[in-house]
Amino acid sequence: MTRRERLMATLRGQPVDRPAVNFYEIGGFAVNPSDPDPFNVYNDPSWQSLLQLAEEQTDIIRMRSPVKSRSYDVELTPETLSIDHPRDEFFRVEKYMENGRRFTRTTLKIAGRTMTSLTRRDPEIDTVWTLEHLLKSSDDLRAYLELPDEVFNEEIHIDSLLREDKELAERGIVMIDTEDPLCAAASLFSMENFTIIALTEQKLFQSLLEKLSRHIYARTEKTAKAFPGHLWRIYGPEYATEPYLPPHLFKEYVVRYTGPMVETIQKYDGFARIHCHGRLRAVLDYIVQMGADAIDPVEPPPLGDVELEYVRSKYGKDLVLFGNIEIADVENTEPEQFEKIVQKTLIDGTAGQGKGFVLMPSSAPNGLVITPNVMKNYETMVRLATKFNL
Repeated sequence: MTRRERLMATLRGQPVDRPAVNFYEIGGFAVNPSDPDPFNVYNDPSWQSLLQLAEEQTDIIRMRSPVKSRSYDVELTPETLSIDHPRDEFFRVEKYMENGRRFTRTTLKIAGRTMTSLTRRDPEIDTVWTLEHLLKSSDDLRAYLELPDEVFNEEIHIDSLLREDKELAERGIVMIDTEDPLCAAASLFSMENFTIIALTEQKLFQSLLEKLSRHIYARTEKTAKAFPGHLWRIYGPEYATEPYLPPHLFKEYVVRYTGPMVETIQKYDGFARIHCHGRLRAVLDYIVQMGADAIDPVEPPPLGDVELEYVRSKYGKDLVLFGNIEIADVENTEPEQFEKIVQKTLIDGTAGQGKGFVLMPSSAPNGLVITPNVMKNYETMVRLATKFNL
């Protein structure tokens, strides 16, 4: 089978020649290893063999968004300032360097209130740290709700998805990557403030979900219709899992608001994969009831609370499983022990009857250097998956 055929058969619950193996963000995210930018960790020589391994020997799943940069994502220059955007009446974005780090400060003025957020990017790690969240209280939220819907307008560009799909050919597939309303809402707050408001002011929080869902639903409909039959990753449901929120609020905040996205994707023959780190046991029934096609990364204890073997035996007939190799094991486990972990994962992920399984880590390294042991562990995943007999 070609790599594309293998992935599509897996999604459809059809027989495959072997389990697919995917490195998640490696081979998934758009990176440029030749870019000399000091904030580009992927130009370090140690990354090159791993990026090549992903391209040449894994079942590639490109993670792409149909949304082009919006006004608040664009660095403010005389050129961009001359363009009218609905957000410009309310938002101001300032980007600056300090002590070799990149900072982005966003200021929102609405309903007589001024709110700010601040993020930081360090050159040695591919992560954006949020130092200050935009909304800090229920009063901030009420003011945020007064923003007109036009502020959230987006440009949807399907051409880039079509080009990527054509360029990949038989090496893999394109996966549309999108947040759900819960992610868009929760990420406006610190985790502390999010959980307090989501628990104690549920009607107010649902008003935010209603508001944010409108542009997300419009994006989903337009993209799914113009780019049908593809895999989607929906991230955000983990905000409503334990220990953050009780399971009944998963139904209120995820099933109710993410479920319509799943339905739209499937209406155009697509596949909805729910991305949910952490504790799954109490919400797996909800995910199945929502009609999801797949789930990742099915983390084992202690970060998760279910073993892959359990999920496969109880939910494998309903869900394609992506996982469940912890990135901490990829980075920290000696190759000999890591081989045992991968072998067990392959056995547990394919045991009995089920729709399909893709061997995949829970995340990817985000530091500047890929060590020899990390490289060996990635090679082990490819070697064992390639030789595994179903």
